Amino acid sequence: MGLLNVVALGGDGVGPEVTAAMLRVLEAVAARFGHEVEVVERDVGYSAWERHGTPLPQATLDECRRAGAVFLGAVGDPRADGLPPAARPEAALLGLRAALGCFANLRPAKVDVALEGASALRPEIAAGTDLVIVRELTGGLYYGRPRVWDEAEGRATNTLAYTDAEVERIARVAFELARTRRSHVTSVDKANVLEVSRLWRSVVSRIAGEYPDVHLEHMLVDRAAMELILRPRRFDVLLTENMFGDILSDEAAAICGSLGVLGSASVGGQVGIFEPVHGSAPDIAGRGIANPVGAFRSAALMLAHAFGLHEEARAVEHAVTGAFLRGLRTPDVARGTDAPVGTEAFTDAVVEALENSREEARGPA
Repeated sequence: MGLLNVVALGGDGVGPEVTAAMLRVLEAVAARFGHEVEVVERDVGYSAWERHGTPLPQATLDECRRAGAVFLGAVGDPRADGLPPAARPEAALLGLRAALGCFANLRPAKVDVALEGASALRPEIAAGTDLVIVRELTGGLYYGRPRVWDEAEGRATNTLAYTDAEVERIARVAFELARTRRSHVTSVDKANVLEVSRLWRSVVSRIAGEYPDVHLEHMLVDRAAMELILRPRRFDVLLTENMFGDILSDEAAAICGSLGVLGSASVGGQVGIFEPVHGSAPDIAGRGIANPVGAFRSAALMLAHAFGLHEEARAVEHAVTGAFLRGLRTPDVARGTDAPVGTEAFTDAVVEALENSREEARGPA
């Protein structure tokens, strides 16, 4: 019915493991709905630096520009600590986002009913949490210039800057998304001390006037961090600048049980990038215990946002929930008497659910 052309960037640490698991699930859901999958695998991150002398080879970037979607496993390796900034694995991620123009990062955080006991919060607080962090992704401290580290002087500088246009476009993403959810946007800033946040608040307030059906509230980032712990259900769409979104989304992951269960979509440019929110986790790389759920949920976001396949995306989500309901847990979300399973066993369960639903849809012979 359709071609799903994907560039897969396994990257570092557990990245190749969860990417391989994701590709199995993608093939299964494509087979169920009659699609064809075309995958090109390329190097990125520290593994790319080892092979090519750069964390983002030109061949990788060129392939990504031709793709329907890019899936990224993870980048990062402690062996890169002594490298200059431009050679570090994280530079590949920043460069890829900028080159593809992916300015909007969507990070859904929903407590699965089957995982309430895995939350860092008491079940009665975590239950019902269902929010999306809309993070501006190509501006702020991570990209600002000048950017200086002077070891001799013992001084470093990072620059925080945003323009009206940058804030406008990410605000519109948040308001449009809120219209499809519960029509509530919480804009997170630090307007009491930062001029950039005052600009942010002013622009977001102006854009809100175009969306009278969506309620807007402004919240300082420190209070937002507190409210996420005390009353996470109060949030619908959180609109944030780059660094605040990076931090708050990890907090949201703890509410949902683990960094391993959340996926993300980086959109707005010519090609979207889809990646689990966890890092490369070098301490567990190669042990077969990485949680692949974040990769599966990133694949679901890829199906919906890159290819417009919303039913297929829901099928992946249902298969993941089904595996949780069967009591399957990777070590990061296992609690009490749970017997943890590895990456492969959890992936087997999700693939099996997708294959079984395909057979059910066919009916008896």
